[in-house]
Amino acid sequence: MSTITIGTAPDSWGVWFPSDPDQVPPEVFLREVAEAGYEWIELGPYGYLPTDPVKLSEQLDEYGMGVLAGTVFEHLHRPDSWDAVWTQVTNVAALTQAVGGKHIVVIPDVWRHHKTGEPVENRELTPEQWTQKTEGLDELGRRILEEYGLHVQFHSHADSHIGYQPDIERLLESTNPEWVNLCFDTGHIAYYGGDCLELIAKYPDRIGYLHLKQVNPLVVEQVLDKDLSFPEAVRMGAMTEPPLGVPEMPPLLDAVAGLGRDVEGIIEHDLYPCPPDLPLPIAKRTKAYLSTCSGATIEFGR
Repeated sequence: MSTITIGTAPDSWGVWFPSDPDQVPPEVFLREVAEAGYEWIELGPYGYLPTDPVKLSEQLDEYGMGVLAGTVFEHLHRPDSWDAVWTQVTNVAALTQAVGGKHIVVIPDVWRHHKTGEPVENRELTPEQWTQKTEGLDELGRRILEEYGLHVQFHSHADSHIGYQPDIERLLESTNPEWVNLCFDTGHIAYYGGDCLELIAKYPDRIGYLHLKQVNPLVVEQVLDKDLSFPEAVRMGAMTEPPLGVPEMPPLLDAVAGLGRDVEGIIEHDLYPCPPDLPLPIAKRTKAYLSTCSGATIEFGR
């Protein structure tokens, strides 16, 4: 049985942007993460936490925290997209490396306008776009590993071109496991009716990192029926705290523990926007639940 190391992230405190009046200040986030009993975090949107490695390290040390991963976004299926994606990577990867992180979570840009929900491009990729994306991800993963020593974990996402299970499997079949593996986000997989246990069984070596999350199936059913955007789904409560949603955590954690290697990840709860007093109680309850819901060896400390 492997050890599953679990942290948390700004997303679970309703943070989606580097700066936003509806978000808690970074000092509040760090203080409440420590109060909830987590000792690992992700960096969240670049610029929310200090981007100077020395200042960030000082804040992390103050609260006894370490960093697991940074996050970047990609649109590599679009023409002439490499430079914009790589510029973002150089900032995030350098900071992640400097504070001891091991992973870069790569999230595909969505095909809807983030605020209005209107389509900004076709929701399906052409064969040529698929090739451009997967070849670009391989190159991205190779360069990030060689230049920064970090591992790319691709994050399937609602409203993106890679969200449904067949899309995820196609991506895995089309990329090199040396350079690209999965940020296994259980909530986004369940959002489109994917089977987390089946994916773990079918691609055990591609589970590189975890985002543990649940969705409310009744809300998601309404969202998909009405073709609503992901931000609207979040505002409706599509994401929920364990054990109130799906997928079930005990068999999932047991399956991950059965991989025979240690795995890192975070518990995540999309909450933007949310009242400032909402995240901390959820984070405490979630940690308590995960500590007892499985026979897996779960660690929250450093």
